[in-house]
Amino acid sequence: MKPARRLLLFLLVVGSQSVIVTDTEELSEVKNSTNQEPPTTSSPHTSPPHTSPAPPVTDEFWGLAECQNKRLTRLSCDRLFCPPWQRCVEGRCSCKPAYQCPPVDAASVCGRDHRRYRSYCQVMAVSCQRKTPIMSHFGSKCDDQHQKFSSSLDKDTGYVQVFVPEDGGKGEELLVCGRLWDTASANVACREAGELMGAGSAGFVSRDSLVVGGADTHLPKSCVNVRCHGYEMSLAECEIHNKEEDVTVAVATCYNSTQESRDCGFRCSNMKCVAMNRTCDGVDDCGDRSDEMCCKKCRGSAFLCRSGVCVHADSLSDEVMDCLSGEDESEGLKTAQTETLNGPPPPPVLSPEFISPRKETRNNRLFLDSKLSCGIPNTTVVTSERGRSSRVRRVVGGVEASPTQIQWQVAVQERRKIDCGGAYLGGCWVLTAAHCVRPTASAFKIKFSLWRKTQAQGTTDIVPVEKILIHPRYKASTYENDIALIQLKKLPFTEQCLEENPAVTAVCVPWTENLFQANHSCSISGWGRMADGRSSRVLRWANVSLIDGCERFYGDRFTPGMLCAGDLEGNVDSCQGDSGGPLVCQDALGVAYLWGIVSWGERCGQPGFPGIYTKVAHYFEWIRFHTGWGAVTRFNT
Repeated sequence: MKPARRLLLFLLVVGSQSVIVTDTEELSEVKNSTNQEPPTTSSPHTSPPHTSPAPPVTDEFWGLAECQNKRLTRLSCDRLFCPPWQRCVEGRCSCKPAYQCPPVDAASVCGRDHRRYRSYCQVMAVSCQRKTPIMSHFGSKCDDQHQKFSSSLDKDTGYVQVFVPEDGGKGEELLVCGRLWDTASANVACREAGELMGAGSAGFVSRDSLVVGGADTHLPKSCVNVRCHGYEMSLAECEIHNKEEDVTVAVATCYNSTQESRDCGFRCSNMKCVAMNRTCDGVDDCGDRSDEMCCKKCRGSAFLCRSGVCVHADSLSDEVMDCLSGEDESEGLKTAQTETLNGPPPPPVLSPEFISPRKETRNNRLFLDSKLSCGIPNTTVVTSERGRSSRVRRVVGGVEASPTQIQWQVAVQERRKIDCGGAYLGGCWVLTAAHCVRPTASAFKIKFSLWRKTQAQGTTDIVPVEKILIHPRYKASTYENDIALIQLKKLPFTEQCLEENPAVTAVCVPWTENLFQANHSCSISGWGRMADGRSSRVLRWANVSLIDGCERFYGDRFTPGMLCAGDLEGNVDSCQGDSGGPLVCQDALGVAYLWGIVSWGERCGQPGFPGIYTKVAHYFEWIRFHTGWGAVTRFNT
C-alpha cells in the first residue's frame, strides 16, 4: 500500500475527454420489517426451526436491492428533502421549533385553536410537534366567532365534503372534485376521519350518481380540486383551488386490514398492503411514501430521481427541489418539457381566492437558499494568469487551474512547508485529511486563494489556526476515518476569521451518501505530483468518475467511510502532495458539494487501483456537531 497521498493530480491524461410525523409513520417503528417474517420464539432447550427469509418483493419498477430492507419513508432525508418546518438529523426528518421557520413575507394562517400563525411553515411546525392537525385556513380573523375548516367523508358512498372558510367570516360547503384526486389525497382524508392507515382506494363518480345512490339530496353543486403530497394531516394543509360545477366528485374508501388479500402485492413500511402496480408511480399510496422510495424506474408520467425516488409529474419545474441533486428543476428538464408534445399536462391555474401552500413552501426554500452561500463560485473574479477576467472553461483531463478558479481550495501549511490541501466549508472551518495534521495548531497556517505553491497572489489570504480536531477514531495504520476539521483564528474584535474575499467561496457539505451515484463525473485539485514525478508548481485539476464496489480492488482495506474515484486505466488520479484536497461533485443545478477528501491509494495512477477518498457525507453528523448548522447545510436548515 502506498503512503497517504500527500496532495493531488497524477495527470497522465492530456487533451479532452468529462411530515410531518404522522401516527402511521410512528406505527412502523414498532412493526416488523417490510418483507420479513415475524420473529419466532423457542424454548431455551430447543433450537428454533430453520427458516429462510422470504425473497424481497420486486418487479421491473420497484426493488433497489440496497434499500429494500431499510423501511424508508418520507422522513428518510438521505433520499428526500425535509420540508422547511423539519430538519434532517441523523438521516431522519425531525420537527423544528416554529420560531425557526424563515421570516419571509408570508400569508398568515388561522389555526383550529383560534390562534393566528405567521406562516404556513409555522403552523405546520406546530402540527409536527403536536402530531395533530392545527391549520384551518389562510387568513387573519381567527377568533372563535369565525368558522374553521372542516371535512367529512361519507362512509356509505365515499364522497368527500369540505367547508372552506373565507377571511371575512363566511365560507362555503363544497364537494371535492375528482380531477386531481388520487390515493395520496384520499389517505389524508381518511386520516382526518380517524383512519390512521389512510385509504384503501380512491376514485371519482358523478354527483348525480351519489344523489341517486341515496346520498343527501342537498349536496353542494360546486366542488374544489385538492392535491395533497401525502404528509398532510388535514385536507386544509393541501392545495385547494379551481372551484368547478357539475363535474365528477372524489370518493374514497378507507383502508381495512381485515379485508386485504393474503397474497399482499407490496407491504408498506407502516404495514399497509397496496398493489405492486401502485408502487413507483409518484403517488403516495402507502401514506408514508415507502412505495416510492426504492425505484429502478417510474410508472406513467412520474419522474425518477437519481436517489431512486419517484416524484409526481406536477412536481417537475415548479421551483421546489424534490430530488436531492435537483434534476427535477434542471434546465435540461425544462427544455425537454418544452420540446416534447407528450409530456405531462401543465398544472391547473390556481384560483385567486385560495392561497397556495406550495407557493408558501417555495418562498421558504428560496429564502433558505439565499442565506446559504456555498458551492457557487464567484465567476466575476476568475482570472487568467495575466489578470484578465474570464469565465471558467472546463477542460477534461488534467490541466492548470486559473488563478482564482477553485475558490474552496486551500493549502495547509505546516511551519513553512505545504504538503496537503483542504476545502473551505464557510465561517471559520476547513476540512482536510487527518494524516495531514497534528493537534499542535500553532504549527499550521491556512492559505486561501493560492495558485502558485510558493508565491502568494493578490487575492491570497493567510490565516492562523485556532484548533485542530482529528476524528477520534482515526487509525493512522489503515487510514480509517481519515478526516480532520481545522478551526481558524478570529480576526481581532470580530466574529469573522478572514476578510471578505470575492476569490474565496465555501463548498457545500453533503448530508446524505445518496446525493451522487457511481459514474458521476467530479473534479479533484491540488499541487501534487504529475506524470513525470515532479510536484506541480501551480494548482491543477482534473475530472474523475465515482466508482462503485471498491472492495473488489482493495479487499478489507476498503472500509465504511471511504470511496474511490478515477478511472481503472490509471490515466487520472490523485497523487503524493494532494492529500486532504477536495473531490467535488456538482448537482444538476451546478451547486458544488465536497464529496471526498484525498486519502490514499495503490501508487499513483496504478491501473485497476483507483484513488481512495474519505467520504464526507459519512461524517456529516460529526462535522455538524463541531461546526454548527450554518456552515454545513443546504435546504435542510
